[in-house]
Amino acid sequence: MFGLSELKQTQVYQEGKQEGRFEAKLEAVPKLLALGLSVEQIAQALYLDITKVQQALRETPLNE
Repeated sequence: MFGLSELKQTQVYQEGKQEGRFEAKLEAVPKLLALGLSVEQIAQALYLDITKVQQALRETPLNE
């Protein structure tokens, strides 16, 4: 049976953790834009490509 430390070392766990971090960054994009940061500044701060930031903004409803 897997213990927690063994589970954390699996590829599935690592990929899920990485995906969760990426999703959290995308969720922060509209909030940072609302604070007055430019798309370029957001991309730099979150270590994302500008195209990913622009895509996140297109896919986010304005009321969020």
